Amino acid sequence: MQFPPGRYGRRRDPQRRRWVPVVIGIVVLLGGLAVSVKLYRQYGAAEYQARVVSVSEFTDHGVTVTFEVRLPSGTDARCAVRARDRAGAEVGRAQVTVRGPASAGSVWTTYDLVTSGRGYIVEVVRCGPAG
Repeated sequence: MQFPPGRYGRRRDPQRRRWVPVVIGIVVLLGGLAVSVKLYRQYGAAEYQARVVSVSEFTDHGVTVTFEVRLPSGTDARCAVRARDRAGAEVGRAQVTVRGPASAGSVWTTYDLVTSGRGYIVEVVRCGPAG
């Protein structure tokens, strides 16, 4: 469509600012990639995997738990262990350091967890590098 000259002001050239959306798109793409990498490192593929092997009889003051932790070679782990009562309230929590083997593998650890009441369940909440 052709407009009369001088009537509607200066027309912009549609080719002139075509690079602006491309630059914005690249910046958004790189920002999303950076956030994805950060979240994957924080929550992604866990190198430290733990599971409860056995739990002794619960008392009003504690429980003995044995758990297994899979570790990368030559590293130690710090695991959060907690006990909860029947209602789900936390009655005991501790940070347990697990010494790793020279080669990659699993380590069994037995720990006496002190509680403020009678527990019902014991969990290894998470494990990560000791440090």
